Amino acid sequence: ISPFQVYIIQVSVGSHQWTVKHRYSDFHDLHEKLVSEKKIDKNLLPPKKIIGKNSKSLVEKRQKELEVYLQTLLVKFPITAPKVLSHFLHFHLYVS
Repeated sequence: ISPFQVYIIQVSVGSHQWTVKHRYSDFHDLHEKLVSEKKIDKNLLPPKKIIGKNSKSLVEKRQKELEVYLQTLLVKFPITAPKVLSHFLHFHLYVS
């Protein structure tokens, strides 16, 4: 068993589709930047879990929560995503 969980994110923009992989700590870093730069709700990110963090049910639940988190961010910034979010989702590599 890996000491950390990697979440696989499927991103779609128009006809472009790609996959990015991030650990929870990456989401946390993203969130901290968005809270300070864009004043988003600090409670939007699902909380960090310590006990049973790699259990299959927790991983599946967190995957869904992180998906909702990202979708909420994209709804909040419908025209132009903040640079830190665009970079997190690798927009710079796939969308011109």
